[in-house]
Amino acid sequence: MAEGIAAEIVEVRTKTGVYGEIYQVLCKVLDGPDAGRVILRNVKGPVKAGTILMLLDSEREAKEIKAK
Repeated sequence: MAEGIAAEIVEVRTKTGVYGEIYQVLCKVLDGPDAGRVILRNVKGPVKAGTILMLLDSEREAKEIKAK
């Protein structure tokens, strides 16, 4: 069974997805080889600053959403 890597949401950036159900967040990795790194991720569900996420990997980073 795979263990997760803890990350804390620092900032909620924007909504994305067809129905606005995905949030783009900046999160700080709390443990693992990338501890202390701040990465941009896409998260589904209710989120707010300070929420702890369990990530399956901390290497991938989402592309920033830009207005057209």
